[in-house]
Amino acid sequence: MPGTGAGVAAVRPAAVSTINAPVVALDGIGKRYGRMLAVDDVSLKVDRGRLYGLIGADGAGKSSLMKMVAGVLAHDCGTVEVFGVRIDSERAAERVKARLGFMPQGLGLNLYPELSVEENIDFFARLRQVSAAELAPRKQQLLEMTRLAAFRTRAAKNLSGGMKQKLGLVCTLIHAPELIVLDEPTTGVDPVSRRDFWAILAQLIDGQRLTALVSTAYLDEASRFDRLALMHVGRVLAEGEPAELVAAAGLRVAQVQAEPAALARLAAHFAQTEQTVGAGRVVVTADDDESAVAAVRAALGSDEHPVPKIVITPPDLEDLFVARLQALDGTATIRPAPDADGRFERNRDQRPERADVEASVGTRNATPVPAPDHNGGTHAIDAQSLTRDFGGFRAVDRASFIVRYGEIFGLLGANGAGKTTAIKMLTGILPPSAGIGRVAGADMRQAGQAIKERIGYMSQAFSLYTDLTVMENLLLFAGIYGLTREQARSRAQWAVALGDLHGHEREPAGRLPMGLRQRLALGCALLHQPRVLFLDEPTSGVDPIGRRRFWDTLRRLAREQGVAILLTTHYMAEADLCDRIALMFAGRVVADATPTQLKAELTAERGQLLEVSAEPPLAALAALRAGGFAEAVLHGRRLHVLAHNAAEAGTRIGAALAAAGLAAARIAPQTLTMEDVFIHRVLALEAAAQAQAAA
Repeated sequence: MPGTGAGVAAVRPAAVSTINAPVVALDGIGKRYGRMLAVDDVSLKVDRGRLYGLIGADGAGKSSLMKMVAGVLAHDCGTVEVFGVRIDSERAAERVKARLGFMPQGLGLNLYPELSVEENIDFFARLRQVSAAELAPRKQQLLEMTRLAAFRTRAAKNLSGGMKQKLGLVCTLIHAPELIVLDEPTTGVDPVSRRDFWAILAQLIDGQRLTALVSTAYLDEASRFDRLALMHVGRVLAEGEPAELVAAAGLRVAQVQAEPAALARLAAHFAQTEQTVGAGRVVVTADDDESAVAAVRAALGSDEHPVPKIVITPPDLEDLFVARLQALDGTATIRPAPDADGRFERNRDQRPERADVEASVGTRNATPVPAPDHNGGTHAIDAQSLTRDFGGFRAVDRASFIVRYGEIFGLLGANGAGKTTAIKMLTGILPPSAGIGRVAGADMRQAGQAIKERIGYMSQAFSLYTDLTVMENLLLFAGIYGLTREQARSRAQWAVALGDLHGHEREPAGRLPMGLRQRLALGCALLHQPRVLFLDEPTSGVDPIGRRRFWDTLRRLAREQGVAILLTTHYMAEADLCDRIALMFAGRVVADATPTQLKAELTAERGQLLEVSAEPPLAALAALRAGGFAEAVLHGRRLHVLAHNAAEAGTRIGAALAAAGLAAARIAPQTLTMEDVFIHRVLALEAAAQAQAAA
């Protein structure tokens, strides 16, 4: 079969590469790993100078497909052509490798941790045979573009996640490839660093006619691509331009302001529902806005008082992706809205075997009551001036916050802000340099073992034993927590049901897709029924349905069992789902409020969010900044601007674009998201820190 195994087949003469020929052409390719079909009959083309995206969760086949394009993995069937060369042997792959760059999945995975930023770049330059004359100006340009010039001497192991990814990109680009293949470059990277990463990529594609094949599990990034393929279990569910795919989906989103009882009726009627305080988001199958409103009103009933406010907006790619997955599996669990009493009811299409999960998690009619700690208080976590120094570096600087029982508390911040270090102190893994922390009534400085018995902890790496089966992992962790044999088996069965892991009990954990590993890790962390749960970026790389199932479980644990949950996340849609948020910057807590309060504060301070659609986006961004909108930011292929006077701002935006010779833009008011809040807050803090350092 075709592939890149040694000596497999003779190399076909290279086709003549023209400016209009696709850089990558895949036709019916397939790949198996033993009995598992990883890539199944995939065909697509990537045109020169374009940004092509592969969208899907871990296990979708993205990484295998990209490795085949990069010439480091054999394919079993079909054809792979890169720059007109059929990749069917190692020798053929070598013919195109000088013209492409490949960045594998994982923060800094292609870097050498002990080498400095500059030493890593120089090493890759020598490896790619870049001459000294070419290296110096190219390195300087890339360092300035990525804002890494000031960190030339810092060891790669001491960089934040976002900085590692930017350095990885520099090393991938140092030999000036024509095609770059980037496998989930932004997974685990904070929103500000993600924005920087995409801006750099857009500049390179726009200025150098670079072609990029990029994968991501973040569906909010999908609008950035010129063209994309939605992938699931090795197959392409949909392929095309993002706007065209959304327009052809036949979906509308209804934003509904209503009482809890009304939202509960919508959740029972529509498969895709989301809920925040006093409002719901419902995905409706409809070809126009009027039909969507009619469908929502029919589900609510005619006797609804007061009459709910309904606003119709276009769907996003996540709505489309979930709808496609539901078409494949009608039993998919979608995030529910609360019932009339504020409790979360199970979707009527959920699998029957999940009923025993709910019985185990808690009584569905029970009113959530905060559980007292061992000193009679209601604070599950009480951090007061927590500080941690590593030599001369202060990772956490007098951080204070409180988490109550039954609360989902989000700890947000850029890579390197100190979130993970704070969690490690509160869980007894790291001793604090100063400050006080109480967790479930125990002082973290003196009761390390007591804290460990009362908490569950799910780290970024999930802490599973990959060579052990699902059941062996569960029984091992049950033993570590001191459960009896009978308790261990009972709780292990509960965890299997909780994570919908039936049929996988004898499968090694290392072979599970990311979403299943995530749910197994959560089950392991909950075996001993802890009162406090710590989750460190638990949903990185997980598909939308898996993420929604996970949050359904978190809500039930918090609302019905009174479990206190502290989590970190770089997925800002999840930040909106937290009851309260603490934002960390440079080790300090700089904000502590609900998502609604944080958005209201930014609106009062900076004004309404305006979304500007103008082409080309980079030129439009430069024009707006030159025209007085210094804090305009790129958001996919659109621009976001904050302004107190929308009409006056619209006139100025039009004038700025006209002065740059660009066509008039479409300007539309938008609701602030937590990503907007995060980016504006962090950028303002960075600017203040730089001004202070320069003073």
